[in-house]
Amino acid sequence: MIKMFVVCAALCASAAVWALPPGTVADCAAKPAHAWAEPAHMMLLDATRAGKRIVAVGEHGVIILSDAEGKTWRQAREVPVSATLSAVTFADAQHGWAVGQWGVILATTDGGETWQKQRMDISVDQPLFSVLFTSEKDGIAVGLWSLMLATHNGGKTWTKVTVSKPPGSTRADRNLYHIFADQKGALYIDSEQGMVLKSADGGANWSYLSTGGKGTLWTGVALPDGRIVVGGLLGSLYQSVDGGATWTALNAGTKSSITDLVANGNSLVGVGLDGLVLKQGASGKLFEVQQREDRSALTAATVDKMGNPVLFSKDGVLAGP
Repeated sequence: MIKMFVVCAALCASAAVWALPPGTVADCAAKPAHAWAEPAHMMLLDATRAGKRIVAVGEHGVIILSDAEGKTWRQAREVPVSATLSAVTFADAQHGWAVGQWGVILATTDGGETWQKQRMDISVDQPLFSVLFTSEKDGIAVGLWSLMLATHNGGKTWTKVTVSKPPGSTRADRNLYHIFADQKGALYIDSEQGMVLKSADGGANWSYLSTGGKGTLWTGVALPDGRIVVGGLLGSLYQSVDGGATWTALNAGTKSSITDLVANGNSLVGVGLDGLVLKQGASGKLFEVQQREDRSALTAATVDKMGNPVLFSKDGVLAGP
């Protein structure tokens, strides 16, 4: 069985596929999520906004909701699996999807209160790391060893997409860690060896873009001003202002691996291992870098209505930078 991650970065770096017979771990993962006494203190791996609500997901199928900008939290009423969930996305305030261990895909139509299972394969633990819906119907989920699934009916059916081989490789076996879109509708996926995949046709065809780096990229974001920023191993950050055609290395002044990047208007917020919190203003120049005293492994961030980061970690929701 894959040893599920202490943080998202650790999962991505060490994940492997193991075929298992029915029973034990696999069957436990397929059971409904437990109602936890303190769900906001569970390991959380991703978070996003669903309208005015914040939704976060993590270990043992935990999904938590906040209608108070991250100040108070409650667990979702109904989650049909206990598999660890690694990513969550919403197309609007009501329609959302979460993915994770055992290739599970969950969907909600009520803002995250209740979830339904759309896909799960307990015969092989090939986890999904990220999911994006560009509309209520059109979505793509990506994961281990170039696993890519697409839907055009809101997840009623998911179809495997054959990903082309990277340049100089004999097969498509790169892990696909994070999918996001820019304001023009182009799609991007962070991958390994400094590579970013791009599609300009809604995911039908993909090309490989080299950032010039060699390390794993775990996260990326498109800012309203057209900049694309990706980050990952040992504080690596790369920026493109021409849709990924060329990239420039950014120096944020840290060697801590970056696990999440989010836009706050044209400003940038990032988090990572060792308690890393970094910010970059709308000018796109200097970075402000902070290291939390607790050195907690931060896994995700969102921005509240005041523009302040809400932080998530292996220890759950954290207060302030």
